[in-house]
Amino acid sequence: MTQHVPPAKMGRLAVAAVFSTTLEWFDFLIYATAAALVFGHQFFPSASPMAGTLASFATFAVGFVARPLGGIIAGHVGDRLGRKPPLVAAMILMGVATFAIGILPGYATIGAWAPILLVVIRMVQGLGVGAQWGGAALLLTEHAPVERRGFYGSLVQTGAILGAVAGNLFFVVLNTFLSDAQFTSWGWRIPFLSGFILVLIGGYIQLKVEDTPVFRELQRKSADSRRDAGVRKAPLLEAVRLHWRQILQATGAFFVVNAVFYILISGMLSYAVSHVGMSRNAILWCAMIAGLTQVVTMPFFGGLTDRLGSRRKLYLTGTVLMGLFAFPLFWLVDTGSVPLVFLGLLIAFTIHATMYGPQAALYAEMFPADVRYSGASLGYQFASVFAGGLAPFIMTALLAATHSSWSIALYIVGTAVITFVAVVTIKERFRRNLYETSEAEAARPAAVSD
Repeated sequence: MTQHVPPAKMGRLAVAAVFSTTLEWFDFLIYATAAALVFGHQFFPSASPMAGTLASFATFAVGFVARPLGGIIAGHVGDRLGRKPPLVAAMILMGVATFAIGILPGYATIGAWAPILLVVIRMVQGLGVGAQWGGAALLLTEHAPVERRGFYGSLVQTGAILGAVAGNLFFVVLNTFLSDAQFTSWGWRIPFLSGFILVLIGGYIQLKVEDTPVFRELQRKSADSRRDAGVRKAPLLEAVRLHWRQILQATGAFFVVNAVFYILISGMLSYAVSHVGMSRNAILWCAMIAGLTQVVTMPFFGGLTDRLGSRRKLYLTGTVLMGLFAFPLFWLVDTGSVPLVFLGLLIAFTIHATMYGPQAALYAEMFPADVRYSGASLGYQFASVFAGGLAPFIMTALLAATHSSWSIALYIVGTAVITFVAVVTIKERFRRNLYETSEAEAARPAAVSD
C-alpha cells in the first residue's frame, strides 16, 4: 500500500500536476467569464441582453455535454495504457481549442457561422477537460504516501480555483486598462490566445513525468497473466458492469460542489452586475480574492481528512452547511455592499473547499486499480453536465422567471440534497490499498470487505 516515493519527487509531481491543471482550467473557465461579460454581444447580437446571456451560457454548457465523452475515452486509455497519455493529449487538445476561440471572428464578420463554430470549439474544450481531471488526480493520489493521500489529492483541486482566479485577474486587468469598446471588440480575445502554453506543458509532462507505480504494477501483472491481471480489454465496460453503484454515487456526490462552483465564478458575475447593480470590476475582485483562499483551504481540508480517518464525514458536513448557507449567501450579495458580498462569497468558497478538497482522494478510494480512471472520470464528468454546465444557465433562467434570488438559493438546496443522499450511501474506504484490482476485491470474504 505504500509507494515509497521520495519527497523531492512528490514535490515535482505536485508542481507538474497543479500547473497543468491550472492552465487547463484557466483555458476552460475564461470561457465562463467571457460568456457572462461579452459573448452575448459578440456572437448573439440580435437577441435581447437577457436572451443573449442565456444563449452564451447555453454554449458554455455545451462544453460540459462533451466532458463525459472525454472522460470515457480517457478512462479507457488511462486504465489500459497508463494515466499519463490521456493527460498529455487532453492538454494539447485544450490548448489548440482555446487558441482557436481567441482568433474566431464574431457574428458581425461571418454571421451565423460564428456561434456555430463557437459551439464546435467549445465541445472540443469539453473533450479536453473531461479527459484531464482523472489523469491529474490519479497522477498524485497513486504516487502519494498513503498517510498523505488526501492532502496530495487536494492539490489537483487547487488547479481549478487557480485557473479561475487567473482568468478573473486577466479580465480585471483588461477592464482596467482598456475602454469598454476596446474590451468588447478585441480585448477579450487576449486570454484565449494563451492556449498554446498548454501544448508546451503537455510536452514537458510527456518527457519528464513517470506513470504511477500503481499502473506500472498493473502492467507487470498483465504480463504475468491477463486473465487475473489488472489491465482488462475493456476497462470502461468493466467499470460500468461491476461498479455502477459507485459511479452513480460519485456523480451525485459532485452535484452541489460543481453547481455552486460555477454559480460563484460565473453566474454570480452576471447576477451582481445586471440584477444587483455592482460594477463589473467590483464583483470580479470579490470573486477572485474569495476564491483564491481555496488555495489554502482545500489542502487544509484534504489534509484534515488524513488525520480524521474519513473523507466522507467532512464531505457530508460541507454538504449540509452549503444547503444551510444558500439563502444567506444571496441575502449578503443582494445588499450590493462590497464587504458583505465578499463575506458571502468567502464563506461559500470555504464551505465548498470542505468537499472539493478531499474529493480526489475519496474518488480514488472508491474504485479498484484496473477501472479507477474510468470509474472516477465517469462519475466526475457526468455530474459536470447536469450540475456545473447547466448551473449558470439555470440561474439566469430562474432569475428571469422569478425576478428574485430565492429561486436560485432553492436550486442550491436541491443540489445539496442530491449530494447528501449520494455521499451518505458511499462506503468508507479510507486509506484503501490502491493496488487492489477488481478480482482481488471480489475475492475478499464478506467479513473483511469495505
